[in-house]
Amino acid sequence: MSTEHLLLVTGLSGAGKTEAMKALEDLGFFCIDNLPPSFLPQLTQLQALAEGHGRRIAVAMDVRGHSMFADLFVALDRLQAEGVRHQILFLDCADDVLVRRYSETRRRHPVQEGHSLYEHIAAERRMLAEVRDRADLVLDTTHMNAHALKQRLGRIVLGREVALDLDVDVMSFGFKHGVPLDADLMFDVRFLPNPHYDPELRPQTGLDAPVADYVFAQPETGRLVDEIHDLLVRWIPLHAAAGKARLTVAIGCTGGKHRSVAIAERLAQRLGERFSDVAAVHRDLPKNVAR
Repeated sequence: MSTEHLLLVTGLSGAGKTEAMKALEDLGFFCIDNLPPSFLPQLTQLQALAEGHGRRIAVAMDVRGHSMFADLFVALDRLQAEGVRHQILFLDCADDVLVRRYSETRRRHPVQEGHSLYEHIAAERRMLAEVRDRADLVLDTTHMNAHALKQRLGRIVLGREVALDLDVDVMSFGFKHGVPLDADLMFDVRFLPNPHYDPELRPQTGLDAPVADYVFAQPETGRLVDEIHDLLVRWIPLHAAAGKARLTVAIGCTGGKHRSVAIAERLAQRLGERFSDVAAVHRDLPKNVAR
């Protein structure tokens, strides 16, 4: 991973700076859009705060700043003189693709020199030529969609593959409290014997060993967890490759207190052995239950 903690993102209008900043935010960056260059040296305190939390700062700057953009080189020279670690990422793109993107969105190009979009783009290229020459990283987005851009940024900025960077929540819930509207995948485990009908187990939850032992004493439970686990091991990479940042797997029983909780805990533990960001979430447990 690069040791530079300040990433300056610039480039041609329409080349994908907005999507790049969204991707960088997903990758853990603190993102600031359209910052006037003269404010760059004042980010030192914010940079130190971000480093303390293990994060980096990404700042997007482009010709939307008009005359203020001319201050960029002064600001860059000051960062260099003060020893502030930084990189410049320049996003480029073919002219015909830029024209198509502007034609589709019908947005006005920020550089109004000439009469056609091609003339506006040519004028912007001249304005940004020196910035491009000073860039540490130049990325051509001509043939990239948002998903491919995020993966490429992970490789060139973070130095690693981010195709499997996906937060997975395994959520227990009770059907009698309503289904979770944010669930991507949902499994109903109400066919399993219910510990609620055992007077000794009723006041306990799936976080307690006696309840978990009861639930997993049923042979169907182990097979169920195995099959859901194997399914998710195949499907999670596909969701991640499609650009999804979070996947919620809902496990439902009647009240969301016994069966679904025990199964969500076991499933999250199993998935955590294969994927880095997996958490068990218990929506309907009483507030006073300590995990």
